[in-house]
Formats: sequence, C-alpha cells, structure tokens
Amino acid sequence: MDKTYQPEHIETSWYQRWEADDRFAPSGEGEPYAIMIPPPNVTGSLHMGHAFQDTIMDTLIRWRRMQGHNTLWQIGTDHAGIATQMLVERKLAAEEDKSRHDLGREAFIDKVWEWKHESGGQITKQLRRMGASLDWSRERFTMDDGFYRAVQEVFVRLFDEGLIYRGKRLVNWDPMFESAISDLEVENVEVDGHMWHFKYPLAGGETYEYVEKDQDGNVTLRETRDYISIATTRPETMLGDGAVAVHPSDERYAPLVGKLCEIPVGPKEHRRLIPIITDDYPDPNFGSGAVKITGAHDFNDYAVAKRNAIPLYNLMDTRAQMRVDGLSYAESAALATRAARGEPLEDVSAVNLVPEELRGLDRFEARKQVIEAITAEGLAVTTRDEDGAERPLVENKKIMQPFGDRSGVVIEPYLTDQWFVAVESLARPAIEAVENGDIQFVPKNYENMYFAWMRDLQDWCISRQLWWGHRIPAWYDAKGNIYVARTEQEAREKYGLAPDVTLTQDEDVLDTWFSSGLWTFATLGWPENTPELATFHPTSVLVTGFDIIFFWVARMIMLTLKFTGEVPFKQVYVHGLVRDAQGQKMSKSKGNVLDPIDLIDGIDLDRLIEKRTGNLMQPQKAKAIAKTTRNEFPEGIEPHGTDALRYTFLSLATTGRDVKFDMGRLDGYRNFCNKLWNASRYVLMNAEGQDCGAGNEPVELSLADRWIVSKLQRTETRVTKALEEFRFDIASQTLYDFIWNEYCDWYLELSKPVLWDESASLEAKRGTRRTLVRVLETTLRLAHPMMPFITEEIWQRIAPSAGKRTEGASLMNQPWPTPEPAKIIETAEQDIDWLKGVIVAVRNIRAEMNIAPGKPLELLLTKGSAADQARLEANRRFLARLAKLESAIWLDDPAQAPLSATQLVGDMEVLVPMADLIDKDTELARLAKEIAKQDKLIDGTEKKLGNESFLAKAPPAVVEKERGKLKEMRSARALLAEQQAKIGAL
Repeated sequence: MDKTYQPEHIETSWYQRWEADDRFAPSGEGEPYAIMIPPPNVTGSLHMGHAFQDTIMDTLIRWRRMQGHNTLWQIGTDHAGIATQMLVERKLAAEEDKSRHDLGREAFIDKVWEWKHESGGQITKQLRRMGASLDWSRERFTMDDGFYRAVQEVFVRLFDEGLIYRGKRLVNWDPMFESAISDLEVENVEVDGHMWHFKYPLAGGETYEYVEKDQDGNVTLRETRDYISIATTRPETMLGDGAVAVHPSDERYAPLVGKLCEIPVGPKEHRRLIPIITDDYPDPNFGSGAVKITGAHDFNDYAVAKRNAIPLYNLMDTRAQMRVDGLSYAESAALATRAARGEPLEDVSAVNLVPEELRGLDRFEARKQVIEAITAEGLAVTTRDEDGAERPLVENKKIMQPFGDRSGVVIEPYLTDQWFVAVESLARPAIEAVENGDIQFVPKNYENMYFAWMRDLQDWCISRQLWWGHRIPAWYDAKGNIYVARTEQEAREKYGLAPDVTLTQDEDVLDTWFSSGLWTFATLGWPENTPELATFHPTSVLVTGFDIIFFWVARMIMLTLKFTGEVPFKQVYVHGLVRDAQGQKMSKSKGNVLDPIDLIDGIDLDRLIEKRTGNLMQPQKAKAIAKTTRNEFPEGIEPHGTDALRYTFLSLATTGRDVKFDMGRLDGYRNFCNKLWNASRYVLMNAEGQDCGAGNEPVELSLADRWIVSKLQRTETRVTKALEEFRFDIASQTLYDFIWNEYCDWYLELSKPVLWDESASLEAKRGTRRTLVRVLETTLRLAHPMMPFITEEIWQRIAPSAGKRTEGASLMNQPWPTPEPAKIIETAEQDIDWLKGVIVAVRNIRAEMNIAPGKPLELLLTKGSAADQARLEANRRFLARLAKLESAIWLDDPAQAPLSATQLVGDMEVLVPMADLIDKDTELARLAKEIAKQDKLIDGTEKKLGNESFLAKAPPAVVEKERGKLKEMRSARALLAEQQAKIGAL
C-alpha cells in the first residue's frame, strides 16, 4: 500500500471496474430489495441535497446486497419541463439569436433532444463520482417511449372515469414562461412592500354612522362616513374587485351589508358598483376590517368569491400585462354593475374592467397609475404627519411575495382553463395505506404532516403551457368539443368521428409531477406485466426530503394504488434538508453554496469565488460574497475524497429537519480515512507473508485479542440495528468509535507487545496476527456500505491474509458480518478497561507534570482490590510497553507511598513518585511564565468582548467564536495553576 492515502488514485478506477463487472445489477437470488432513485432533473448537476440523499440510498443498497438480497437501485432522470425548456431557449438565443417561436414546436423539441443527448448526462456522471451503485443497464428517462405509454395510459383511464377534467380555476402563473406552475416552483420571499388605504364611496352618496369601541365597549371614535375603507398591497387588482367583504360580527359595518359601493378608479362617468357582503374570511381586528374581494387574482379571495357567487373578473393576459381584449370599459362596467345588482352575467370572460388608458400596461406600471388617479381624486385615506400636514396613508411593511424559482419574476394568481385531477377518491385509499401500516414513515412524526395535507387536498392542476413535456392526449374539434385518447386515430374510433372532422391536439403538456408520480411502477415496465414488476414492486423504501411529501410522495401513493392495487413502497425514510453550518439555506444569492464534487476533488480559491459569484448581477453582492469566501476558505478547498464526504453526510443523518453541514466534520472524516489507511498498512507490514492462522493451526489469543473480538461482536450488532432503524448517524458513530478508539488507538498498540516480543510463543504471535487481519477484514465489510472505495482497496490487500479469495471478487459482494454472541467475553472487556484506565492515568500524570513521554517511570498501585492486584500481575507486559514503565509495584500499605502524582482508576490509586523526575524550580518557573502568557491573552479577549463597538459590528458567529476562545483560555489557565500547586507541594 502507498504510504499516504490518495483517494483520487483509487476511486475512479474502482468505480469503472465495478461497473464493467456489472456488480450493480440484481443478483436474481434472495429476497427482493428495491429503491427507486428520486429522478434528478436532466438539466441538473449534483448539489449537496442530492449527494446527501444518494449517499443514504447507496448505503442501504450496498448493505442489503451484502446481506444477500436481490437488490435493484433504479436509475432515471426527469425531463424537467420548465428547467429544460428555459435552458435550451437561452442556448438558442445565445447561439442563434432565435426564440422557440422562430423555430416552431417540432424543430424546437428536436433541439431539446439534441441537447439532452449531448449534455443531459452530467448528473449521472456525478452520481458515479459519489460511488452510487445504481443499475445503469436499466436507466430510464421520463420522456422515453415506454414511460410515455404509461403516462398516456394513466391520463386516458383517469379521464374515462371522470377523474381528470378541464376547468377554469385560479393557478400560480409565471408571466415569463406564460405557464401555470406548481406550489413547489414558487418561492415566497419577504420583501419591502407597501399597504395603501383607499375609500370606496357608497352608492348614491349614502352615509352611515361609523363607530369604533375599545375592548370594554367604550366608544373611541364616532363619525359620519360616506365610504368604506379597504387596504391593499396590490392596487392594480382593485379594477377586478367583485365585492367588499366584512365579518358577520363586525358591528361597524352592519348598516352597510347588502348595499353597494363604488370602485374608486376608472372613468368617472362609468364607475361601477360592487356589493358589500359578509364572510368569515375578514378579520375585524386587522386593518379596517373590510376586505376587497378580487376572485380572479388572489387565492383567498377566490374562495370567498366561490362561496358567495361573486363574478371572477380577469384583468391580465398571460404576460401579466393589463388586458386589451374583450368589451370596452364602458360596456364592461355596465355589465359588472348589473351583475352586482343580481342580474345574471352570461359571458364573464368578455368583460374587461381595465380602463382604456391602462390597457396593455405592465401590471406594476398600472399599479402606479391607479394609485396616482385615486390619490388625485381625494379617495386615498389620509393621515396627519408630525407637522400636522395631511398625507395619504401608506404603510411601509414587509410582505411575502411569490417568485418563480426558475424565472425570478413575481408570480401572479391567474384564472385560466387547465386540466385537473379530482383527488378526493384517490386520496382515501392513500390515507388508509398509511393508517393501517402498509406504508410506514420514518421518523413516524412525518405521518402527521402527510395526513394534514391529504385530508385537505384541492384538485391537482396537471397542465402546463410549455412545449417540452408529455403532450396532453386530448383533441378538439372546431366547436371546442374534447376527445381524449392515446392517439388521434384512437380518438376518431373511440368517439365515432367522421373522417372530415378536423381535430387539433391540445397544446399543453403535463406537469412533471404527474409523470414522476408513476415512477415506481412505470420504470418497471407497466402497463405490461413484466418480470421486473412482479419481482421488485412494491419497492422497499423511498428516501426523500420532507419538502416533497405532498408534491411527490402523496401523489405516487395515490396513483400507484389506483393503477397497480399495491403501495409504491413499504417505508418512506424522510431526511432533513442540507443547510450551511449556521443553518442557512444554501443558495446562490447568499453565496454559501458548496459543490459536493469540489469537496471531493478540491478547488482553488479563485475558481471557488468565480463559481459563487459568476452569475450575480449585483457587483456589491458579488464583492461581499468574494470577501466571505476568502475568509472561510483562504486556501480554497482541499481534496477530501468521496468516502470522507459520504461518511460526513451519514454522521449528519439524524432525525431532525435541518442538516447543518460542517467543514470541520468533513476534515475530521478525511483524517478518519487516513487513520484506517495507516492502520491497515501496520497490519499488512506485520501480517502479509506471515503465518496468520488461515488454516486450523493452533493459536493462543491474548487478552487484547479476546477483547477486540468481543468488541467487534457488539459493534456488528449496533451497526446492523442502527441501519435497520435508519439511524445512519448512530451506525457511522458506532463504527467510527470502534475503528479509531478501540482498534487503532488501543488494539494495534496492544498487539505490539506480542508481535515484538521475541519470547512470545509461535501460537501467541499467530493468534494476534489472525486477530489483526480477521477483525480488520470484518470491519471493512461493516464499513463498506458507508465508505466503499477505501474499504475495497484495503480489502483486496488484506483479505488473502484472512483466508479470503480476492481474484475476481469484490468486497461489495461479500457477506454482511453476523455477530457471534459466544465471542462476547465480558471479563476480557473489564480487564482491558482496567488496563486502559491505568495507562491513561500514567499518561495524564506525564502531561500534567511535563514528564518526557519516553522517560521510564516507577509505578505504584495501591488501595485496590484483589482483582486489581491480579490484573497487574497478568498484564505487566502490556503495561510496561504502553505506559513506558521501569517497574510496577503493588503497595499493600498506602502510608508507605512516597510523595507522588496521583490518579484514580475506580477506587485504586495510581502513583508515580516524583523524586528525581523533574527539576522543581525549573518547572515552577516554566509554569509561571505560561500562566502569565495566558493572563495576557485572557485580558485582551475580555477587553474585546467588553467593547460595545465590536459587539455591534462583528457578525454573531465571530462574537461567539471569541467567547469560545475565552472559555478555552480560562480552562487552560486553571489547569496550569493546578499543576503549579501540585509541584509546589513536592
């Protein structure tokens, strides 16, 4: 083995060999175990969330494969409708200065496929870099022919059963893509906003007595008003108001209920009227207590409008510009006013309530002009400033504003015709499957989140106004009649259409969540009854983040139960989301994104800054991010290797919702890999080519041999139990403690007195060598699912000494270790605990008294039991070697002990006589100098933390770091003072 661990030299070569040897395919033997990878976007590259999730799945697959299961980890990618279309459109504009409309639909789709074949495999290459043992021979794509047939089949069957329908409803609308989008594609961001207060005059100049009271019923305001006041953050939507709503219990407005008020904008001669209604939605204690109801442009208002039969007036087009189509404003206002008086409105879509002067304007320009017009007319609610001057009441406040996660533009609630899935009948069996335990969530508390969503489902909008995706299998005739079938020919036959009837296919495509909802069974060949479907469905476990339980998990359960009669998976392991060390979401705008491949291979500082700031448009933000990056990574990021990153992820896989990624922990697990590598080199140097008892030769096991074998059995039990319970953090920590603390730090040292003692018997040396290699070989099998590369490399070298055949073999196909209870020897564990206690006590005395590590010491033990004395006699060889002792004496009478440094091991005292060991005066002088140095550091840090300017300007993390340093300095000073007192007493 090389002297130093160099992951870059072993990882790529081992993965290529595994894949070439077809190690990832199902074995065809054993109980099936299947995981379907949540299909990453074909446009994507591996981010920290992917790497974390894929590490968990690969650990499960490798573990179950070693247990003898017939394992399938299904690979596939999602066509990612919006993301892919956006990417190819940008590429087309940059390279050919054309839009998709210049090419037309078919030519543009050809361009997308061309891009997919050339560049769409980036993320699958990165999955290989993470060591993911996916069955690449079965790779699927949600737009491949087989999957497309499954999507068509599901759509047609649901439509035929009346579970898919076309209707006009309010959706999230992205004006840049001119498409409906899902809630998951909307980012709600807190921004600086305004709340405007306006007067809606009462019809016919009516007045009423407006009265406000305090909590005790005392009148605090009484005045005559001829208006009702509302507040809004989106004044442009006032044009589409259908009513003003107040709470039924609000006494202030009781006289107004059922009356009409006037929209305070638009040509004066055509001002339209709307009714004042009651509804439980308005909060009497918020704002004025009166709420404008704009059903076509707000989700809450939509619900109120539907309950109260209020017309829905659409104000905007698909680009979020004020409409130019439909009737004139005068005609529209007249129709809307008649509707407010109770007359039926036959065609609300023709009504355009945007005044002529605002038509065609962007929504935000229209907002500006609406505000100016209302204010100029004196219909803005006013307040008085500190100088007594009257001004319009406008509140500056933080508001939550929805943005498209891809487009970055403000999302508009938009009333439009879309395709929907009626989910009520699909949801009931999906709820029951979790209630009766057919599907189990881990951790179990996520079931409550699932139930909360499932019991309050709205019909699912599944259509998107894109070109890239599964085109909806529906056709229209000239009259707008709908014919749903798998093909146009099937539609003609199914509906008995004459040959001269012209059919046009629906332009929309399906939401990608619709096709990915079929993932577990469509990837296995459904609707055909394939052997793979019979073998691997239902799948074993789904690994996912909590943020898509509704968007993906729930929909998979509904659709899979509907079309297979089976659950899609038996367990759902829900993990947290990867955030930075401070718990902040990783995002480009924050400049805190980490690329897992950079953590594996390393990256220099300049390239890291370029990656973090490359696409930012704001120079000041880019400058700030660059500065932060230099402070965080002054030398860039060093290579850590895949195994160290995987182990870090597993150590962070707790039951919490947030995964705070810590670079310090990654550094620690790189050191852990180095530790395992160096330990293996020691074992090979002492075992390779030596008699390791691979046959039936007699062996003599030392206390240390029996102890480490006993500890190994317990480790096997704990690791297996932790993996069964999805506690990857416990599994990784258990293995870490065994490898680092017990095997490397203690057992390897305890092996030296046997291996290096010329008087030790052949049987004893053989026993220790056999234990060295067998325990290491077993440990490598335990560690392999978590850190596959380093374990494979070491196993190939160590396995022959353990009697294992390596030619044509791989560690990933070796049996998972099974504990043997008979090898758990508690007496050996207790004896080694005693031995370790004495050795640590001697080392502590050396450190406290500044005694050179190599200086032989005289050791006295006293006040112990007969068992302690027996252990001393049995372990003199180990003690002499590991504690660097000149002698070890049992002292029956503690009073005879000379002046000594003392440590306790249970009730037993460990004594090291101090005479002639140190120069008392020299040591006291050294300690005094060290204490003075600490005092100076403590004083400087205390002054810094006492500086109000520093506390106000420094980031919280910096202040906390200084406080931590002060605590460490004080502890170090106390320890020095304690040593000073001890030596002074000699």
